[in-house]
Amino acid sequence: MNYRHVMITGGAGFVGANLAIRLREHSSSTQVTVLDNLCRRGSELNLARLAEHGITFVHGDIRCPEDIVDSRPFDLLIDCSAQPSVHAGLDGSPMPVVRSNLDGTVHCAEAARRHDAALLFLSTSRVYPIQSLNELPYQDAGTRFQWTGHADTPGFSEHGVAEEFPLTGARSLYGATKLASELVLQEYAYSYQMPVLINRCGILTGPWQMGKVDQGVITYWIASHLFGRGLRYTGFGGDGKQVRDLLHVDDLFDLIVAQIGKPDLWDGRVYNVGGGNDVSTSLCELTERCREVSGSVVPVEPSPETSSVDLRIYVSDSRRVSDEFGWRPQRGVGTIVEDIWDWMAARRELLAPVFG
Repeated sequence: MNYRHVMITGGAGFVGANLAIRLREHSSSTQVTVLDNLCRRGSELNLARLAEHGITFVHGDIRCPEDIVDSRPFDLLIDCSAQPSVHAGLDGSPMPVVRSNLDGTVHCAEAARRHDAALLFLSTSRVYPIQSLNELPYQDAGTRFQWTGHADTPGFSEHGVAEEFPLTGARSLYGATKLASELVLQEYAYSYQMPVLINRCGILTGPWQMGKVDQGVITYWIASHLFGRGLRYTGFGGDGKQVRDLLHVDDLFDLIVAQIGKPDLWDGRVYNVGGGNDVSTSLCELTERCREVSGSVVPVEPSPETSSVDLRIYVSDSRRVSDEFGWRPQRGVGTIVEDIWDWMAARRELLAPVFG
């Protein structure tokens, strides 16, 4: 590990806490500090895990610049903090998501600049425009929707959506704030020669994710089978055929280790990071996997109405990041579901207040 002190914002959340712990396991000499405001229900359950691994926890908020700038010096900042719901701001003011996802990123960038540190930003596949994605040609393949043809669209192929996919169009307030953050960070890289790398992640999942229906849907789906809670297929006819690719948080960590090993590539460049076609699932396929691993059946109701921010299909074309870092996801959908189920089943009482 080339860095002596790593700061992780959003570090008591699912991604941040898992990365922090894996960093300590990977390099015991690396000091890791996490900053989090603990606003996400269930994030407090990670504090004991972090302490067990010798990770320093700071109760702070990226919306308050002094919470980061005044911290102890660090040489790498991994920004995992965000208001992560694509529905954020739809039923009220956009300011909470703007303050968290854009203002917060600017504060992280400025802290990294002042500490002469590198910055790794976890962005999202939601930067790609909704209408453009939903207008791509597709077919009903039985248990899932499936893209067909290439539609002569740059950045679109049988491998999924690549970084060259056109960015013109609306993408949700959440996606817009993350894209704006990417642009700001690229300016920091250009203006201050600050090492910056941006990963546009698809659905990240794995143990210790306190999932909800609008964010963390994989753990939410599995938890519903553990606690016997009914589910709903929402949108696109209500059949559960919409598709996403998944990425186990441990596969993300493996990529970050490879990226840290190539500091010459930290120049503000952007990578699509996801499981691709091989690690993709529809909701109805996920239901069957949950039934197999749990041995239980919960009712699933159709809700045909489609939200303005919903996507029929999204699959990441991660060939660029694979080629440049020699990385590929190692954990398939089956492994992901089993890992999450084993984690939940072993901690049923602990998790009941969060998921039950």
